[in-house]
Amino acid sequence: MSLEALQSSVLVLNKGFTPVHLVTAQRAFCMVFKAVAEVVLMEDGHLGLYNFETWQEVSQFKKRNGLAGQESEWVSTVSYDIQVPRIIRLLFYNRYPNRRVSFNRRNIFARDENRCQYCGRKSPTSELSIDHVIPLSRGGRTLWANVVCACTGCNKRKGGRTPEQARMSLVRRPAEPRFNPLIKLRLRRKKYYSWKQFLDEAYWSVTLE
Repeated sequence: MSLEALQSSVLVLNKGFTPVHLVTAQRAFCMVFKAVAEVVLMEDGHLGLYNFETWQEVSQFKKRNGLAGQESEWVSTVSYDIQVPRIIRLLFYNRYPNRRVSFNRRNIFARDENRCQYCGRKSPTSELSIDHVIPLSRGGRTLWANVVCACTGCNKRKGGRTPEQARMSLVRRPAEPRFNPLIKLRLRRKKYYSWKQFLDEAYWSVTLE
């Protein structure tokens, strides 16, 4: 099996086709196999809904006839290959998701696109830290509007001062995102384009698992 394919993201819709959260492809396969969810496929304006068995059949047909797109991912078993779904729909859950974006380190890095908000340089997460624009020691609070990504050098240079005191400027003022920044990042990749049909600005605040 392709470990990379199994770790791909799958958008989960509730029974009413509203985005709820994201899961890995491995989790999505388990949910469809246990019949708590079904695969959603939009092609040429037509909506298809498939259980595990029928999705397996569709996958094999597409494989035999060369109908799978270049961005398709596959998982191989001993007896067959099956395409990784991009979207699944829960069969017994119809609650609406939380509209607020979770305030956590992962979403802060995603909002700032892993760029230091002082020098603008993009770095791996391991080389970034969270900086309080107005330091806690000066009355700053731990809020969306007061935290930014900062590289080690800029964080050290700024120290316990405000940007003005350190003669540093922000690339952009921090603010609470209106939609989940991780989904925005994934939508830049072609393999997740099918999500756009179910995501509009009102639903881009889905909670991630």
